[in-house]
Amino acid sequence: MLQKERHNQILAKLNLEGQVRVKDLSQDFHVTEDCIRKDLTILEKANKLKRIHGGAIQMRVNLHTIHVDERREIRVEEKKKIAQKAVEVIKPGTTIFLGVSTVTLEIAKLIYQRNLNVIVVTNMIDIMKIFTQDCTTQLIFIGGELNRAKDGFIGSITIDQIRRYKFDLSFVGVVGIDIYDGKVTTYDVNDGLTKKEVLHSSKKSYMVAESVKLDLDGNYAFANIGDFQGYICERSLEDKINNKMKEYGLEIM
Repeated sequence: MLQKERHNQILAKLNLEGQVRVKDLSQDFHVTEDCIRKDLTILEKANKLKRIHGGAIQMRVNLHTIHVDERREIRVEEKKKIAQKAVEVIKPGTTIFLGVSTVTLEIAKLIYQRNLNVIVVTNMIDIMKIFTQDCTTQLIFIGGELNRAKDGFIGSITIDQIRRYKFDLSFVGVVGIDIYDGKVTTYDVNDGLTKKEVLHSSKKSYMVAESVKLDLDGNYAFANIGDFQGYICERSLEDKINNKMKEYGLEIM
C-alpha cells in the first residue's frame, strides 16, 4: 500500500472513530509501529490530526469570540429542540439559573410561553427582557460587568452575586466539549469563571449544546465534563460518544 493511500485510510478511520491507536493501525496495515508513528507525524505537520500518547485524535476547531447577534442565527432548529427537551426536567417551584447562551435564550422563551411557576435567575439581558412581560415566572437578574458581545454580565461582581444563591437546576451553554480530555470550554476567562461559579452553586447542572460542539473548542477550559450531571443535545449520539459521555457519569438527553 502506498503511503498516501495509507494516510487517507488513517484519516477516514479517525473521522469515524475520533481516535486511533498506533498498535491497532500497525496491525490493520501490516506495517511496523514506527512506520505508523512516522505517518502520524506527517499528518500532524499537515494539520490533519493531533498526536497523543499511543495514537492520535481529530483536529478540533478553535472558535474566536462571535457576537451574540450572529450566534442567534446559527443552528436555530437544533437549539429549539434542545430547549424543548430541557423544559421537561423543570419542576414547578424550583429555582433555575439560565446562563448566557443562545440555547438558554430558547429555554427562557419556552418557560415564558408555558407560564411555568419557577424562579429564573439569569445574567443575560435578552432573557431578562422576556420576563418583563406579565407572567407567573419570577425573575432575578444578576448584574456586574457588561460584556456586549455576550449580551450579559460576567466577571468578579457577577460571580460574587451568584455564589450567594443555591440553584436547584442550571442550564449552561458551552463552546466546546472534548470527550477525550474531558474539558469543557468557553470563549474567555471571565465567562468561564462565571460559569464555574454557577456549577458550584447548583444542585444539578446540564450542559445545553448542539452536538457539533463535540468537535469545537473555545479558548478557556472552565470545567470538566464530570462537573455536570447531564448533557442535552438535539439528536441521538453515536454509540462511541454516548458511551464515553456516560463514563463521566452524565445523563444524556
